[in-house]
Amino acid sequence: MNWSEFFHMGGYAFFVWTSYGLTLIIIVANIILPIMQREKVISRIKRTIKREKIELANSENVANSGKAG
Repeated sequence: MNWSEFFHMGGYAFFVWTSYGLTLIIIVANIILPIMQREKVISRIKRTIKREKIELANSENVANSGKAG
């Protein structure tokens, strides 16, 4: 058996290589998509923490200004 016969797969090359291609795409997607999702979640958490700090500082300023008067 030579390489040409191997890649031809006995006439089933289209189906075999399409299956390999789809499998590779799915595996790559299963690796990359969770990484992208993780980055989005981390940035959302950072924004929430920043917003909560600002809200806490604003509420402290309002409470302090009420006591000064």
